[in-house]
Amino acid sequence: MRRLNLWVRTHPWVLDLPVYAYFLSYPPTRTAGWPLELMWLPIGALIGALVVRRRHPEVAALAVLAVILVQYTNEGFAYDRGRSEAATAIVLYTLVVRGKRRFGAVVLLASSALGIAWGATWGVTAQGGVLLPAFATIATQVAAWMFAEFVRARRELDAEVALRAVQAENERDALARAAVAEERANIARELHDVLAHSVSVIVLNAEGAKLMRHQDTTVVDRTLDTISRTGRGALGELRRLLEVLHAGEAGRAPQPTTAELRDLVARLATGQRKIEVEVTGDDGGLPASAALQAYRIVQEALTNMIKHAPADADGRVFVHFGQERAGSREIRIEVTNSGGTGAPAPPALPSSGRGLAGMAQRVDMYHGSLHAGSTEDGGYRVAATLVVGS
Repeated sequence: MRRLNLWVRTHPWVLDLPVYAYFLSYPPTRTAGWPLELMWLPIGALIGALVVRRRHPEVAALAVLAVILVQYTNEGFAYDRGRSEAATAIVLYTLVVRGKRRFGAVVLLASSALGIAWGATWGVTAQGGVLLPAFATIATQVAAWMFAEFVRARRELDAEVALRAVQAENERDALARAAVAEERANIARELHDVLAHSVSVIVLNAEGAKLMRHQDTTVVDRTLDTISRTGRGALGELRRLLEVLHAGEAGRAPQPTTAELRDLVARLATGQRKIEVEVTGDDGGLPASAALQAYRIVQEALTNMIKHAPADADGRVFVHFGQERAGSREIRIEVTNSGGTGAPAPPALPSSGRGLAGMAQRVDMYHGSLHAGSTEDGGYRVAATLVVGS
C-alpha cells in the first residue's frame, strides 16, 4: 500500500484521468440552433485548465472563471454547468493545498457570485428557483476548500514526522560520533598511560645499567630485572586493552587498582632515587573506575618525575581515601619530588604532551581538582582530588 501511495504521488496525472473521462463521458446540453462542435469548446477549455493547474494554479483558476463567465452569461452554454462546477472545485482545492488561500478566497467569492447570478438569470426556469443553484455552488466550493485544508494539514503532519525522523537519526549519528570520539580519547589516554610509563622506566633503567655495567653487577642485574618486569607488565596491559577493543568486554588481565600502588612505586625506585608511599583511609566499596583513575594519576605523575627530574631526586606518594559524607567520598592524591643535586634527566624521552592533560581529564570525570607546579626546593608537586559518588 505504501508503494502504491508513493507511486501515485510521483505520478499525480493518474488521478486526473477519471476527471477527464467524466468530462468527456456525456455530450454537452445542447441548445436549439447551436452546433454540437461549438458546445464542446468550453469543455475543452476546462480540461486544458485542469491539465496546467499543478504548474500554474492561478492561471488555471482564472481560465476556469473565464469559461464560467462565458457559460453563465450565454444561453447556449448556460445549462451545461455540471462540469464547470467540478472544474471550479478542483482548481480551488489545488490553490488551498498549495497554501494560496488568499487567491483561493477570491476564486470562491467569484464563483459564488457567478452562481448567484446564474440562479437569478436562468434559475427561475429550473426546479428549485434562484436559491437552490446558488446554494449548490457555494456548498460545493466550501466542501472542496475544507477537503483541501484536511489534505494540507495531513501533508504538513507527514512532513513534520519525516523531519523529526531525520533529526532523530542525525542526533543518533551525532551521539554515535561523540561516543566514538570519546572512546578514541579514552583509548589514547590508556595507551599513553601504559606505554609512556613502561617505556620511560625501561629506557631510564637501561641507561642506568649501561653506566653501572663495569662498577656493580648486582645493581645491573637488579636493573635488568626491573626492565623485564616492566616489559611484561606493559605487554599484559596492552593485551588487556586489545581484548577490550576486539571483544567489547573486559580482558583477562584485571584493571590496576590502588592496592597495586606500592608495586608501582617499587618498580620505579632505584639505588639513587628513593620513593616513599603512604596510603591512608579505607578504599573498600570504592568503584573500580575511580580506583583505576587514582592509579593512573599516580602512575602519570611518577612517569613525569622519572622523565624530567634528576636521577637522585627523591619522591613521595600520598593517597588518602576519605570517609563517605553526604553520599560522596574524596580521594586526595599528592605526588612530590625533590629538586635533587644532579643534572636534569636527558631528553631521551620526548614528552607526549598528554601527561597533565590526561590527568586533568581523569579529574574532570569525577568533578575534582588538579594542581601542578614547582616547589620551593626546585622539585615538583602534583595534587589531585577526586569526588566519588557526588
